Amino acid sequence: MELRMDGRVALVTGGSKGLGYAMAHKFASCGAAVSLLARTEEEVVRAAETIAEETGAKTLGLACDVSRADQIQAGYDSTIENFGKIDILVNNAGFAKAGRFETITDEEWQHDFDLKLMAAVRMSRLVLPGMKERRWGRIINMLNTLAKTPSRGSAPTSVTRAAGMALTKVLAGEGAAYNVLVNGFNIGLIKSDQIRRGYEASGKNVTFEEFLEEQGKKSVPLGRFGEAEECANLAALLCSDDCGFVSGTAINIDGNMSPAM
Repeated sequence: MELRMDGRVALVTGGSKGLGYAMAHKFASCGAAVSLLARTEEEVVRAAETIAEETGAKTLGLACDVSRADQIQAGYDSTIENFGKIDILVNNAGFAKAGRFETITDEEWQHDFDLKLMAAVRMSRLVLPGMKERRWGRIINMLNTLAKTPSRGSAPTSVTRAAGMALTKVLAGEGAAYNVLVNGFNIGLIKSDQIRRGYEASGKNVTFEEFLEEQGKKSVPLGRFGEAEECANLAALLCSDDCGFVSGTAINIDGNMSPAM
């Protein structure tokens, strides 16, 4: 199946690397114009330029800290100014931060909510009216498996991701009559910069590839880490016209690691 997104415009937060970059690249390769948002201007501009060179798509790279409402508004405004609309939104920005409950400060709780939940709330609130007016839209909220199966020591990220899963269902209900489909991705162990940082912090005397192989066999029933491109392929399918009856779901992309369906 050849997926096409000609004439569509996608906005991907956290788009300069990892899962966000892979999804933005996939959308562009399917014909969509893509706006990438990330905190570091140099990185996000370079990412947008690389995608444009490799796919021929129109791209835009914007510096944006999505934990700040004013920068979300600015990123949205710049995307509309350049592309005229937003058909596809991927709320991807954010990293997993977890610790023992009694050690987490109010400031850490608030930052996690602003970065993950409120960023998705604010960006979705901006794009939803246009999607409804055009009677076509796709929103993907990037979550993690802890949203369904929180464990001890998993706050605050498990709590904010669970709230993101509830937000997904709310938005799916409000968008259904307008052909606006909203889904969540509960991510497991996917090769990413965050995984690399964990490897570097571990001090293990093995190569990164050996670390991935060891941890994949140990933690994932399929015996390996996932690839960012595998997630991007599913995102492209759900954001195309070829998969128009899936909405309000939280899909595990975890190699069957989570005990919850």
